[in-house]
Amino acid sequence: MKLTYTLLSFCLLSQIGFSQNDSKAYKTPVMTLGVFHFAYPNRDAVKTKKEDQISVLDEPYQSEIVAICKAIEEFNPTVIALEIDPSVQHKTDSLYNLYKMDKFQLKKNEIFQLGFRMAKNLNLSKLYCVNDWGRYYAGLEDIFKDSARLARFEHYYNHFPDSAYALKETAKRVESILAELKRLNAPERIKQRLSVYLLNPFKYEETPGDFTGVDFETSRWFSRNLRIFRNVQRIEREPNDRILIIMGADHLNLLNIFFDVSNEYELVSPMPYLDKVKTDNFAKKVSPESV
Repeated sequence: MKLTYTLLSFCLLSQIGFSQNDSKAYKTPVMTLGVFHFAYPNRDAVKTKKEDQISVLDEPYQSEIVAICKAIEEFNPTVIALEIDPSVQHKTDSLYNLYKMDKFQLKKNEIFQLGFRMAKNLNLSKLYCVNDWGRYYAGLEDIFKDSARLARFEHYYNHFPDSAYALKETAKRVESILAELKRLNAPERIKQRLSVYLLNPFKYEETPGDFTGVDFETSRWFSRNLRIFRNVQRIEREPNDRILIIMGADHLNLLNIFFDVSNEYELVSPMPYLDKVKTDNFAKKVSPESV
């Protein structure tokens, strides 16, 4: 019996080793560009007050965006992935095709301002929708349906002592898109943002010793980003491909880990490219107060 088990184990390990060796041996470079949401949908926990929202369609922001795109294009991505649900891939394809024919005017969203703009400049045939919202456990859905239980959870979310990530937190006004992207993509900042997801609501317990908060963050954040990573994996790779992912900056605190440890991808930082952005064309248009 012991010999049979040993032989079966050896065969299984051999098959696993063969499947790994049989997979694509090359690593595809992946740049993750973390952004704030240019159109301010305010669906994230950290909100931006109306008076602190900028219009990226105005100057000097349009000049900044053009310069940022030009710098990132030096990475020469062959694939651009966006924070859009795959369910609307067809609509995204249609809008992009209209834009390539100069029949669609770019709106404020970073998907358009960065993704569409760079894809057209690089003559790419399409962009890829890779977003996902994660999957909540059934027990959590029961809390969401119970107003009293949900109110207790939200109160904890907002008032727990380490509530650096409280719902009431607001974002500061962006004076320079370039400076903000550099701040959001700094490695130390990305690392720090992951630590936030291990505070409240991660620590919330409906009854002492349960894992309500852990299950909440597992469902809405860890599950979500693993699914986004899986959607990227679904994009067929060729040896010369280079992938650019444009995503809300907090996603990088997990996505960068996944790409960094992956045998399929090589993580590339956008920071050296952002450092090369030529500011001559728009720096003079920024008010002295914002320098």
